[in-house]
Amino acid sequence: MTEPPGLLGVVVAHSGVAQALVDAAEEITGVRDALVAVSNTDCDRVALEGRVVAAMRGEPAIIFVDLPSGSCFQATLHHLHDRETAVVVTGVNLAMLLDFLFHRQADPRSAMQRAAEVGTKAIRPCPSS
Repeated sequence: MTEPPGLLGVVVAHSGVAQALVDAAEEITGVRDALVAVSNTDCDRVALEGRVVAAMRGEPAIIFVDLPSGSCFQATLHHLHDRETAVVVTGVNLAMLLDFLFHRQADPRSAMQRAAEVGTKAIRPCPSS
């Protein structure tokens, strides 16, 4: 039996960061077409908003943003105030994307909470030798 596709992940970041994270997550997991990269390169806020909306494809989505402020964050929030099937997590990192790819069957709010928890747990100081 085939599982339903689950949530779409949209990674929105400055320059080539989004594509690099998507490429790494796909390479590690082998899961393709579950993440879409969106960059703010060469566009104004309105164009970036359009890129985010297009990347969502009208599907339930969790949007992973690089920073909790700035153009990527503002463009993402601008069109989400009336959408219950899309949520935002800031501070995207590779650990949260890897976990997301294997837990896409959750509802958007649960996926958002899980992503924030996994991403936060992945950030820790390494003991010195």
